[in-house]
Amino acid sequence: MSLDADWRADLDAVDAALIDEYQSGFPVAERPFERVAREVAAETGSEVDAEEVLDRVRGLRERGVFRRFGAVLNPPVIGSSTLAAVRAPEDRFDEVAEVINGYRQVNHNYRRDHEWNQWFVVTAGSRETRDAILAEIEERTGCEVLALPMLTDYYIDLEFPVVNGDRFARESGEARSASNSASGERSDPRAPDHTAVSATRISESARGDLAALEADLLLAIQDGFPLSSTPYADVASEVGAPVDDVLAAVERLLADGCIKRIGCVVNHVVTGFTNNCMVVWDVPDDELDARGEAVGSLPYVTLCYHRPRRPDQGWEYNLFTMIHGREAEAVDAKIDELAAEHLPFAHERLYSTETLKQTGARYEDLVADGDG
Repeated sequence: MSLDADWRADLDAVDAALIDEYQSGFPVAERPFERVAREVAAETGSEVDAEEVLDRVRGLRERGVFRRFGAVLNPPVIGSSTLAAVRAPEDRFDEVAEVINGYRQVNHNYRRDHEWNQWFVVTAGSRETRDAILAEIEERTGCEVLALPMLTDYYIDLEFPVVNGDRFARESGEARSASNSASGERSDPRAPDHTAVSATRISESARGDLAALEADLLLAIQDGFPLSSTPYADVASEVGAPVDDVLAAVERLLADGCIKRIGCVVNHVVTGFTNNCMVVWDVPDDELDARGEAVGSLPYVTLCYHRPRRPDQGWEYNLFTMIHGREAEAVDAKIDELAAEHLPFAHERLYSTETLKQTGARYEDLVADGDG
């Protein structure tokens, strides 16, 4: 779905608050839109009630500003996930993509401007299943697979403040941070421009210790919450559990990291952030955590993580960063800044030039016994 270039022109302060303020932190309550309405009314000075807020969210979803409404789940906490790449010959590129995209465990696939030109994510219920899929893809396509599981998560957040003229994701946050620093003000850790960064190790063999209700709940919400005044109660009815139990389970899953955030998931492509670049860096191993945490703290960096080198396959890079922008020139400028001021090391820029597949991870496999 596409939006007109001036799609933001008819948005008012209430729409802007819903788009930019509720990509995370959506209330875990039986009637959450009542709390959202009170907060939005206080922030904007508008008279809005829960019914109007719900209608506005539905409208933004129908227009394609939001991809969905609900929880953003975290597959590596429950199953086993890896980024992978192949060097698909141009005359067989579509054929290779069709094979890869045919696996339900493949939830992302992009063409990137690089020798390794097709990058995809495999998420399965176990490391054994994941690796078996990679081996099968290699056999079926005849293309060597470069497997790069995440080893350390420094910062991952795809929230986009989009109701502005920002050139790259989270530019407004950077400006606020600079302003606060210049004035001596301390950042509010609850504010959108605050970036919580730490070196979080990721196990390739992670298996969530889920209760039956939590497993049922993840399956029920993987494609989003119902857009109703009582989304949690609706989910509770679907899984056959009391709503208080579902609310408690959601809180537990948030605390455990199985759910990363709850809110309105913005479609960054239709809102203008069409240029994204994955930059890979050759960072000295003894500097990796310090550099990763420092770079992950930068407001314009949307992803920062450590993946293994594969010298036997000619892959010498170990730090990955992502920047999303509306214009390629703005993204390149920030990469230049990264290289000059923060990561003075060999690197390559892998621009995404085509989306080949983009779906959520399928939790039927992740909450099963790992044989799926």
